[in-house]
Amino acid sequence: MGLPKPLRLKHWQDFQATYQQGKRYRGMYLLLRVLPDPRLNQSRFGIAVSQKVSKKAVVRNRIKRQLRAILLSQRPNLAGGFNVIVVVLPSAVLCKYEHFLRELEQLFKQAGIMNHGH
Repeated sequence: MGLPKPLRLKHWQDFQATYQQGKRYRGMYLLLRVLPDPRLNQSRFGIAVSQKVSKKAVVRNRIKRQLRAILLSQRPNLAGGFNVIVVVLPSAVLCKYEHFLRELEQLFKQAGIMNHGH
């Protein structure tokens, strides 16, 4: 299942603005671009997996599915009002779900979009 529509970054303008003005938080497998957007009451997410990660669409899609599942499960813990792009780095090709989960939680905390109490 994909992310619900209000939680998706859809327009290229939003992607572009988040890439250009967003703050970067880098982990071993993932890079987070975070741009505050005061118009939003929920955060919106985009996932970028380039062909540098894997030439195989099957592999890229599996990574995207795993990340979407994590974003859905973490949604209650995340603060609203941000545009977030999760960029997958080439080192993530052999990464397991648990690694993604741990690293995303860490990056969300660094970025200050994890609600307190988690």
